[in-house]
Amino acid sequence: MNMMKELPTREHLLHLLKTRGPLTAKEMSAELRITEMAVRRHLGTLERDGLIEPRLQRQTMGRPTSVYALTEEAESLFPKTYHKVALDLLGELAEEAGPDMVNRLFERRKLKLMRSYEPRMAGEDLRGKVRLLAEMQNDGGYMAECEEMDNGQFILKEYNCPIYQVANTYNQACSCELELFQSLLGTDVQRTECLAKGGSCCTYVISQEAPADSAEAGSTGDAGIAGGSGKQG
Repeated sequence: MNMMKELPTREHLLHLLKTRGPLTAKEMSAELRITEMAVRRHLGTLERDGLIEPRLQRQTMGRPTSVYALTEEAESLFPKTYHKVALDLLGELAEEAGPDMVNRLFERRKLKLMRSYEPRMAGEDLRGKVRLLAEMQNDGGYMAECEEMDNGQFILKEYNCPIYQVANTYNQACSCELELFQSLLGTDVQRTECLAKGGSCCTYVISQEAPADSAEAGSTGDAGIAGGSGKQG
């Protein structure tokens, strides 16, 4: 409880709703020992920020009362260790079934993304496909942006990697992403920078024409990542 007293009011409210919510403004006022008006001012700010939402709670008698609960967006503010669970499971899988099974798992993820992305790209030219790819990667949390260069190439940059910890250990994640982009766009794609290799972002150079030897294209660019053997540690 001492730690709670040291939290700013905004964080204290979020913590309360995480551990005790949903709560009314009156209940939070009593817990924080501040006026209900002050609580409502903070609740207004949190609601505008998309971190909480009001809900009507029916009473056995009388009118329904408003309670406040965290939104899905607010959940990202609290510590998460999903990557540790994923790494533990992949490690167990590799130990039980061998590295090939881990490779197959990443391949299946790639094929699943292909089936999800391809219908949206149907009928689009390369410019449209690159734009849609950036949008879909953004939806996945990659903070992607694309730029068309004077020479006709496109530069796709991803400033965030939601599976960074996994990709840092299992390079298959990176090689499958490169192969996914090549298959979706149907042209030459080279990765010149990678977050998992210490880069400031993942950078892809997309050309207008596919290479003569598509197999060779899959092994160039960031060869250490596209090899598919995986870095185990």
